Amino acid sequence: MMLALMAIPFAMQAQTKFHDVEANEAQGPVKKISQDMMGRMQVTTFTQDGKMQRDGMSNVVYDANGYAQQATLTFQGQDVTMKYTWKDGKLATQSMNMMGNDMTFTFIYNDKGAIVAQSMNMGGQEMKMEYKDIKYDAKGNWISRKTNMMGQEMEQTRTIEYYE
Repeated sequence: MMLALMAIPFAMQAQTKFHDVEANEAQGPVKKISQDMMGRMQVTTFTQDGKMQRDGMSNVVYDANGYAQQATLTFQGQDVTMKYTWKDGKLATQSMNMMGNDMTFTFIYNDKGAIVAQSMNMGGQEMKMEYKDIKYDAKGNWISRKTNMMGQEMEQTRTIEYYE
């Protein structure tokens, strides 16, 4: 769940040097995304050329086209290398090894390019989270959605600030 924030919902690609906004399920001139992640506010800021900055994330490696290939994430004092794969300008997967377990997140898009579900494979066990009741802001980015995790309905909300 904590890692579910790295995905792209729309087919439209940003006209920026880096594609970190898309990797955070957004599009356009995003300045900041604030999201409650399991009771902790996570704030991700973006430079005008699209590069993100977030506490607990460092050593981001980009390809020549500005797509993140890997980054170091710090969880509870442990450094984990997250690897990203992209297809047609959209984030396809995120994978990592955490405490000896391989985890891969695969993102499922609808025909409009919005993420409607994600699949998590942890050591061969598959779990799928589908999103419903998705609400969007005036710029077309999601600000609220619901999912069912382990039998409990959860709502994810976030606020987005833009460069004007």
